Amino acid sequence: MKAAVIALMSVLALTACGKPDSANTENTATVELSSAMRVEPSPPVAKKVPHKMSIHGHERIDNYYWMRDDLRKDPEIIGHLEDENAYADSVMKHTEALQDTLFQEITGRLEQDKSTVPVKVRNYWYYSRYVPGLEYPVYARRKGDLEAAEEVLLDVNALAEGNDYFHVGEPVVSPNDRLLAYAEDSVGRRIYGIRFKDLKTGKLLQDRLENAEPQLVWANDNQTVFYINKDPQTLLGYQVMRHKLGTPQSEDVLVYEEDDTAFYTRISKSRDGELVYIHHYSTLVKGVSVLDADAPEGEFQPLHPLEEKHEYFARKLHGDFYILTNWEAENFRLMKVAASDAGDKSKWREVIAHREDVLLEDFTTFDRHLAIVERAKGQTALRIIGLENGDDFKVGFNDPIYQLDLDENPSPGADRVRVSYSSLTTPKTIYDAELKSGDLQLLKRDKVPGGFDAAHYRSEGVTITARDGAEVPVSLVYRKDRFTKDGSNPLFQVGYGSYGYTVDPWFRPEVISLLDRGFVFAIAHIRGGQKLGRDWYEDGKMFNKIHTFTDFIDVTKGLTGQKYGAADKVFAAGGSAGGLLMGAVVNMAPDLYRGVTAMVPFVDVVTTMLDESIPLTVNEYDEWGNPNNRDSYEYMLSYSPYDQVKAQDYPNMLVTTGLHDSQVQYFEPMKWVAKLRELKTDNNRLIFDINMDAGHGGASGRYRRYKEIALQYAFYLDLLDKGQMAGAVE
Repeated sequence: MKAAVIALMSVLALTACGKPDSANTENTATVELSSAMRVEPSPPVAKKVPHKMSIHGHERIDNYYWMRDDLRKDPEIIGHLEDENAYADSVMKHTEALQDTLFQEITGRLEQDKSTVPVKVRNYWYYSRYVPGLEYPVYARRKGDLEAAEEVLLDVNALAEGNDYFHVGEPVVSPNDRLLAYAEDSVGRRIYGIRFKDLKTGKLLQDRLENAEPQLVWANDNQTVFYINKDPQTLLGYQVMRHKLGTPQSEDVLVYEEDDTAFYTRISKSRDGELVYIHHYSTLVKGVSVLDADAPEGEFQPLHPLEEKHEYFARKLHGDFYILTNWEAENFRLMKVAASDAGDKSKWREVIAHREDVLLEDFTTFDRHLAIVERAKGQTALRIIGLENGDDFKVGFNDPIYQLDLDENPSPGADRVRVSYSSLTTPKTIYDAELKSGDLQLLKRDKVPGGFDAAHYRSEGVTITARDGAEVPVSLVYRKDRFTKDGSNPLFQVGYGSYGYTVDPWFRPEVISLLDRGFVFAIAHIRGGQKLGRDWYEDGKMFNKIHTFTDFIDVTKGLTGQKYGAADKVFAAGGSAGGLLMGAVVNMAPDLYRGVTAMVPFVDVVTTMLDESIPLTVNEYDEWGNPNNRDSYEYMLSYSPYDQVKAQDYPNMLVTTGLHDSQVQYFEPMKWVAKLRELKTDNNRLIFDINMDAGHGGASGRYRRYKEIALQYAFYLDLLDKGQMAGAVE
């Protein structure tokens, strides 16, 4: 979900040199003259081949349906995409120096030898680290204590050699610590191959499992692994397979098959190593099946039968299960039950009651304590409950708005809970919180080279009143000495607003390059996310989806109305479902935005949701609606960005995609760009940037992804009036 685009070489003199002074006046005049003399090339023109689609007595004509090629080999389609890239490169070539400056700034803020905080599992301390200048992590461990010799488990840089794209799923060590299993993807299609390594000899085993999800689980015999097969058409993981080391994949045993395409399937293992879980989840139904990890040839059994509109998640602690459930609890509650009685809901006993104003998000269990992450008034908090003494308290943090998550906590016997903390001004921080007192021990805070000083920046949480009276939370950050609340600053606003996913205010080192140039950065926590609880999600999905789009528009109007940003300097971005948001917003309120980036955007909503052969379609019915039903069809059609493109002025736009995207197929943005070019009535830029080697997540590697962000930021800077951007602060 990364974006990319370009900006003006002459702005480099203003944005990169650092200090605004009268000497810039002459440079600016030269810039404006050279810009006026520059003639931009003509964009590629796509042919039109009418394709008729009829349902519910309604007919649509799609002139660009021909752009779909599931094999991604059609020479005409590949040629058109290459023409789009060539056009983007040509139009934005004058910004290459600015892009390079931004890239150097952003990557210069990365901790070059960054490593994770070691985690002890059995007899070893496990961690990953980066080698300065290299793209991928090195996974390693030390036996006994952190002073022991390092044992490299996996050097992903070596594995990735010769590949334009490469990703490795989290490696998993066998219970006896002797074997390593890992999943690799060299295309970006999220279809993994699983490999096995003997950690004593360093050699790969002959076993190779193809067409898999990246998750895998070892049974306790150290010879059996469970993994998930993917459907070759929909790319859904739907078959849980059992593999015995030393045997061919063709002899693997199917232990569970999901025949309902509305469900995703995932596997994991209990923290005590006793159980293997199969997680079943759709939009409205979630649950698990379990198997004794000491008996891998047994059968998985439901912990509790799946039920309509019931979502539950369980963690084992000794002979009990603690269950997070929405049973008679819209914002969830926590229950406890003996393992033998888990299938009988009447025997579940309440540990934390449901609250209308608090969303229970996550929890983990310890021998004598529970650690809870809950959200009230949009902000998460860490709550610790003593199971024996009844203690119940919250752990305090300093920032006004922040992100908080449970980190790795493999041992139920620990006396501390590890959490990950971040804010818009605080880099990612790992703390251990004492379970008895809540006292925080700082383990690691990401270093930010390049002169970053958190004291120069300020974050705020504000609310904007939407048109129907709803109060929409917004997270803001700006550089204090570059911000004046007079409506003069550029504003960069992002949003998502789907699947109940909350975009929390975490630290983004790349955004500093905009803040140092006077931008205000805003996250609009619009409906469709879960910032204000489950109701906030429900009020932005299905037949309430329009709220997602109008909230974003109203936040833009509210922020400029309150003088947080200039009305003529607003930029916006969103990816995937957030790209749908961008598509709807530019159709509904194009005049509000100077520049918009839509990354891997889901824009052809109706056509995609009518095609069950496309990955993830059926699973999404409870999110968007099923257009085979007339009411859903008509509602979805009313906001579908591709269907609602019309003859009007649009803002400057950058659209990105990956040829191998398995989540939002490349042809959705490709068609959208072609239709926009056909109908838009302005001379604003419309650039389509295609990564021919990547999928939904964009470029792989630690540094390469920032090439795309540098391109996106340069696109914004190039659109600002010459002389208005004073430059980055030294």
